[in-house]
Amino acid sequence: MAAFRNKENGSWYVQFRYTDWTGERKQKFKRGFATKREAQEWERAFLMQKRADLQMEFGSFVELYIKDMQPKLRVSTWINKESIIKQKILPYFAKRKMAEITPKDILDWQNEMRKLRNQRGEPYSDAYLRNLHTQINAIFSHAVKYYNLQVNPVTKAGSMGSKDKREMQFWTKEEYLKFSEAMMDKPVSFYAFEVLYWCGLRQGELLALTPQDFDFQKNTLTIRKSYQRLQGKDVVTDPKTPKGKRTIQIPRFLSEEIQDYIQQSYGMKPDMRLFPITKYYLRREMQRGCQETGVKRIKIHGLRHSAVSLLIDMGFSALAIAERVGHESTEITYRYAHLFPDKQKEMAAQLEIERGR
Repeated sequence: MAAFRNKENGSWYVQFRYTDWTGERKQKFKRGFATKREAQEWERAFLMQKRADLQMEFGSFVELYIKDMQPKLRVSTWINKESIIKQKILPYFAKRKMAEITPKDILDWQNEMRKLRNQRGEPYSDAYLRNLHTQINAIFSHAVKYYNLQVNPVTKAGSMGSKDKREMQFWTKEEYLKFSEAMMDKPVSFYAFEVLYWCGLRQGELLALTPQDFDFQKNTLTIRKSYQRLQGKDVVTDPKTPKGKRTIQIPRFLSEEIQDYIQQSYGMKPDMRLFPITKYYLRREMQRGCQETGVKRIKIHGLRHSAVSLLIDMGFSALAIAERVGHESTEITYRYAHLFPDKQKEMAAQLEIERGR
């Protein structure tokens, strides 16, 4: 591989031709290298990427992975993935050749991750370790599926971090009503929690709502977007899942409450955010309300669990609940199975009747 020296400043550059994915021959020019070796190594890595040669270094393959995957993912999702890749994966594998990374290498990496401690000196949670495992597995699975890597070493090494078995926390209706009384001194807080509880929205869905998302004649609410504050910027994206886009019927009292709130909000326009607050604000208000009322502290997402548990208690099916909260019905059945009434005795009794006929 040829590299050339710039006579003006002494730096090195490469200039070569290659065939792109369409079969067209193109010329590549790259300058600014400090040494001839750096220039040649850059050209070698570039051509390996174009040929999808898995003798390339892991760091080079990650560049391909980013180019393939980043356009498909929500901004917030990608930021989380990118952070893990840069801080927890690349430092260990960047210079290793993709085809030479073994299950034992993955095991060694897993053990290093288990040794790490957070800012409080505590080991990382099982949920976080599982998240790390999921990301490195995604990279190698991508190589197997699209770039002909023969074996995924992460699969052979096995998982890291057990499933989160913490008890699902939620409020009963009585607990929520007691809490909501403490929120009445701040309209923005009161009405935000009203929508979260009675509609089962995600935080991002709530914070993206505008007055025009409501049809007060039909008493409906259309959820079509999600709000995030990322790297100091307001970002509005599609909901978390395809099922997230939905129109739900809301109770008349809530429809009237939101109309009152809009009238109280001076200068509120149809396309303005209904709740111009942050997730931090909601957590702080949740803490305040719990302290004032003595209601047990739960996470903001626990309000979504509370909404689902209320609907289950009212006798609605998993399918109907899933449509309302933007989930798959199988996920509702799996995650909230312990809340549904036990039908086993009823089934056995009916079978007893059938056998006697």
